[in-house]
Amino acid sequence: MATIEVDFEVFKELTARRTSESVTENDVIRVLLGLNKSSSASVSRPVAVETGRFPWVCKGVSFPHGTEFRSTYKGQLYTGKVENGALVVNGERFTSPSAAAVAITENAVNGWRFWECLLPGTNKWKVIADMRRKSA
Repeated sequence: MATIEVDFEVFKELTARRTSESVTENDVIRVLLGLNKSSSASVSRPVAVETGRFPWVCKGVSFPHGTEFRSTYKGQLYTGKVENGALVVNGERFTSPSAAAVAITENAVNGWRFWECLLPGTNKWKVIADMRRKSA
């Protein structure tokens, strides 16, 4: 089998797009390239991977594609959304809630306490720190 080298940012993105331990980086690349499932794969792929809508997984918490985020800072409402394996705020992709919060506040911020989220199909906003405790 051939080996390819990727930089750390590419590796992080591939890892973030894995929806479970049974989904390999190779599976993610095959989906991105529009290739059929590998004949050597014995585990079926989750629907999220097949449709190209990846959840954002951070610190063991999985936020489904389409999860909405919001926070109020200095009286202004900021919003974001999970899109294909990342949190997108103001058109910029983030791999952590704190990085997104720092981009807004320009200060060190605990993003897990800064953001609330609304999961698809629900109607109640939750502080994401509460979700992190439940998954631990």
